[in-house]
Amino acid sequence: MTYCEAIQAMTGERRALHATYHDHHYGFPLHNDNELFGRLILEINQAGLSWETILKKEAGFRAAYHGFDVATVAAYGEADRARLLSDPGIIRNRLKVDAAIANAGTILRLQESHGSFEKWLESHHPKPKEEWVRLFRSTFRFTGGEITGEFLMSIGYLPGAHAPDCPVHAEILPHQPMWAQSG
Repeated sequence: MTYCEAIQAMTGERRALHATYHDHHYGFPLHNDNELFGRLILEINQAGLSWETILKKEAGFRAAYHGFDVATVAAYGEADRARLLSDPGIIRNRLKVDAAIANAGTILRLQESHGSFEKWLESHHPKPKEEWVRLFRSTFRFTGGEITGEFLMSIGYLPGAHAPDCPVHAEILPHQPMWAQSG
């Protein structure tokens, strides 16, 4: 069952939570490095948990990680790490917290070498998923196949966020996702 189909089967608050993400965020290109970093944090934190858990905690993540400001998170020290590990508004997992901080530093270096995180991503497009996974594993922390694939689908670099018959699929196309530019 696709995410599009799963949402149709949901009801009430659960459906509203997922539908907001599905209809307005999932698969749409992002052009802001802080938002790209934020999406990477969310995807990393989803590992081993449901996406619903992450959606419910998204505002907590945004607040805890200073609006996903890359430079601020890259400068986090031990007091920030301790603050994050005691914050019930996020996933309190040391490996995931450490990955967020380390990945912020990596993104700063990519900004220095490529001008932005987005330009670094663009410089590697197009790649099949397997090559993206190898690249992410060698560049970032806590980025396996599922995390990398979902991150790239969620920001429009890989196809598959929406079924072709999903109305949102047609809404995304005018935003020129990178996967549609592969041809």
